[in-house]
Amino acid sequence: MEEHDPQPPDRPPRPDPRRRVGAFGEQLAAEHLERLGYRIVGRNYRTRWGELDLIAHDGRLLAFVEVKTRRASGAAGTPFEAVDRRKQAQVRRIAAGWLAEVSERPRADDLRFDVIGVTVDAAGRLIALEHREGVF
Repeated sequence: MEEHDPQPPDRPPRPDPRRRVGAFGEQLAAEHLERLGYRIVGRNYRTRWGELDLIAHDGRLLAFVEVKTRRASGAAGTPFEAVDRRKQAQVRRIAAGWLAEVSERPRADDLRFDVIGVTVDAAGRLIALEHREGVF
């Protein structure tokens, strides 16, 4: 009897739907920041402590941005509820690592930690994007 592989080896694995929604939210957040005059200088910076979603620079300020995307069903709570004290400490550690490791980075007079909450409907269409500056 011949075994059937449900996914041929020449085709990449299907992405996790949550990752797709998260990546979509990050893209919308990056576009939002660019419309405000920021330049995205880092995306998805990974360390052993986790990942930093976006790093943006506006000429004087460097913003470390946590992006939380949620479906409108509300089952997972609001995007901002997910950025608790533990998550804030994690983002700070990762940002410190980025600052220490990345020598080719823009200089800034100030640093800030922002959160962008993105809410999409069941079909994946944008319902709301809220940008909170200097949250922590």
